[in-house]
Amino acid sequence: MTAVTDQDRTEHTDQTQGTVLRDGETDGGPGGERASGETWMRDRAADARAEGGHGAEGVPEAGDATSGDAKGHRVPGAAASDHLVTGQVTMMKEVAAAHARVEHDDCDARGTDDGTWRSTEAEGAWDDGLIARRAAETDTTAELVPAEPRTARQPGVHPLAYDGPLRSRLDALRELVGLSRTRLDSQTLAEAGRVLDEAAARRRLSGQHTVVAIAGATGSGKSQLFNALAGVAISETGVRRPTTAAPIACSWSDGAASLIDRLGIPGRLRRRPVQAQDADPQLRGLVLVDLPDHDSAAVQHREHVDRILRLVDAVIWVVDPEKYGDAVLHERYLRPMAGHAEVMFVVLNQVDRLPGEAADQVLDDLRRLLDEDGIALGEYGESGATVLALSALTGHGVGELREALGQFVAERGAAVRRISADVDAAAQRLRPVYAARSNVGLSEEAREEFAARLADAVGATAAGEAAERAWLRNANKACGTPWLRLWRWCRIRREAPTGRFLLRNQQDEEATARQRVEHAVRTVADQASAGMPGPWAQAVREAAVRGAHGLPEALDQLAARAGLPSGRPPRPGWWPLAVLVQAAMTILQVAGGLWLVGQIVGVTAPNLGMPVLLMLAGIVGGPLVEWSCRIAARGPARRYGQDAERRLREAASGCGRARVLDPVAAELLRYREVREQYALVRGAGVG
Repeated sequence: MTAVTDQDRTEHTDQTQGTVLRDGETDGGPGGERASGETWMRDRAADARAEGGHGAEGVPEAGDATSGDAKGHRVPGAAASDHLVTGQVTMMKEVAAAHARVEHDDCDARGTDDGTWRSTEAEGAWDDGLIARRAAETDTTAELVPAEPRTARQPGVHPLAYDGPLRSRLDALRELVGLSRTRLDSQTLAEAGRVLDEAAARRRLSGQHTVVAIAGATGSGKSQLFNALAGVAISETGVRRPTTAAPIACSWSDGAASLIDRLGIPGRLRRRPVQAQDADPQLRGLVLVDLPDHDSAAVQHREHVDRILRLVDAVIWVVDPEKYGDAVLHERYLRPMAGHAEVMFVVLNQVDRLPGEAADQVLDDLRRLLDEDGIALGEYGESGATVLALSALTGHGVGELREALGQFVAERGAAVRRISADVDAAAQRLRPVYAARSNVGLSEEAREEFAARLADAVGATAAGEAAERAWLRNANKACGTPWLRLWRWCRIRREAPTGRFLLRNQQDEEATARQRVEHAVRTVADQASAGMPGPWAQAVREAAVRGAHGLPEALDQLAARAGLPSGRPPRPGWWPLAVLVQAAMTILQVAGGLWLVGQIVGVTAPNLGMPVLLMLAGIVGGPLVEWSCRIAARGPARRYGQDAERRLREAASGCGRARVLDPVAAELLRYREVREQYALVRGAGVG
């Protein structure tokens, strides 16, 4: 029996073409021959007439597969010839009428601008010219079986609904990509972006349909299994390789047009098994796609396979006893898709070619290879890939696959599991750029060490010591003897350095300070990025280097502002008293000296004792007061120097924090955020 297969009226797009496939006709493939049904009938009738009234052997009449009348009896002589010609003419008329109906319907049943379909016959059968062949077992009359009658457009299908955990994972993945877009290259994020796009696209489509692809190598029997599941010869089979040149889709229920559009399968390659509405209910909602060979010599065929495998909800891998261990299959497809085991069927076809217990042995070896690929096997109640052995040619095991496939489709969870597996795969690919080997971040010790290095670079310790010396020097000036101050002044004048020496010394100090700053920045960047993945560690180092630009100059300005204060250092309360005592000692020395001079010149009465005592008191008392003041000044001078050093250290630390540590901390915070999102993508808590 010849059966008309078609997609529901809502399944058609403007790509649908009125191509009629009949016995002896191919779809215009390379090397194929196209012969119309009328031509074939006309040639056969001419051959019958050329026999001179004798029925030609092997030329069936309209009603039988062998030469004879409609009741199955041989017609002798000329009567047989006339009867044969009459039957052939009748068949020619029927085929021509069917062809006219196909062309008429294909031209008139088109989508309008408002999204509705124009109907030419409200009650009649229709098709788009997609005719598949199915061998008849009971009927003896060759006739066209009409497709299901036109029905009103199906109500809108319900879109796919993701559960809460999957929505959270997708949101986390979207946030992860957004946070990482300026830190990672586009190629690294391409797979995650593709998963997000495909998840969004699949969510807008039907949730009552499950798209399953049949994939396999050349000669594995994919199309044969496709036809066996469909119950009708939809996909072409043969010994010529490759046989399947383009994907073919077969839908068991209405409302799958958008899903098939997403696969890029045109209307002329969409099929619908001819069956009663209540037939095969277990596969309702299934959209089966026959793919070209994944190892085809034609590059376009392999591209079809790779593209559609990324879009379908599940896949049936068909292998044969000869090539079930093919390295291309395992290394290019099965091993990378190990995480998709729950939406995967692995079928060992052509077991009818294996003698005795060889089928079980090959099946066990296939399971071993799948286990080595990391594919979980759905055995003993565990989730995983379904592994079956069957023969699409004899039908052995096809019923078991149909039952498993029906249960799989009825669960309506394949699309969600597929998207979840895609998210798992994307997370696994992103693991090298998000997973840290250890806890990352800057410890308090690292921050203090960085501040200390900057303080050393800016000379905080030296500045404190200079401040202490300045305070002591001022104390000595205020409390020292005038004769000692005069001697020190003369010594400083004699030992004053040249300007060239000061300039060279200043340049050397600046170069040394710059090197210290750069070393401090590199050290803190290495400490902050330790244990981080390469891209994020590089981002931390770049943030530190950007902050280091101009840091030495900024530190110099801070040193000038926060170093020694302008004016005189503060004086303690005992300082004025010490100054008065030192002045008194000086007066005693001057008075005793003048008294002695007066005695020498005869102005005053001779009396050496008193003037000498006054001079000795001034001479001894002055240094004693200076020494006492120096001892008393050490404490205030040390505190003054420490205060100056502290101010400079705080200024250097603040400058380094604003220019280096804050940008580094921002990168570390961003990395922590992406790690939290990555943990949500993986479905785990933040570690």
